[in-house]
Amino acid sequence: MRVRQFVTLVLGAFLLGAAILPGQAAAEEAAVIEKKSRAALTSLLERSPGAAAVAKDAIGILVFPEILKGGLIVGGLYGEGALLQNDKVSGYYQTVAASFGLQAGIQKFGYAVFFLDESALNYLKDSEGWEIGSAPSLVVVDEGVSGKLTTTSARQSIYVFFFDQKGLMAGLGIEGNKITEITPD
Repeated sequence: MRVRQFVTLVLGAFLLGAAILPGQAAAEEAAVIEKKSRAALTSLLERSPGAAAVAKDAIGILVFPEILKGGLIVGGLYGEGALLQNDKVSGYYQTVAASFGLQAGIQKFGYAVFFLDESALNYLKDSEGWEIGSAPSLVVVDEGVSGKLTTTSARQSIYVFFFDQKGLMAGLGIEGNKITEITPD
């Protein structure tokens, strides 16, 4: 019984911290976020033919160049990125997640979200934060599919490409990932 109470207490404290701290934490400077986001996107497009094909039709690309994820039973992740439209930054965002389950490790990675139509992009802008997996018509592209993806086979509204995974994170758990707009310095 004590183990269950301890885990419940730790999970509650972590979730409370995840809900409060990201809003309180100072975001990186806008110029730094933009520079890292542009470099990460350039690298992704050079290495992934599928991402390059989807980018041609994208009306906006939200890039999170560096996300840190870690956990031991209770886990979380955090990262900041930029929404690029017509080669200009139209907003800055953070991604925050909390998780619970059989998990252990630490990992660093990035991901890019490609928006192919106005309704998908409006969903991001109009919602008060949304979760990967809850967005309409979203496809997570793995490396096997990425090589075969073309502008004619890309028929959904939102595509997500993960890149630059480093570290070791293993596990099975429940995770909620929220993306919200921020105002960096």
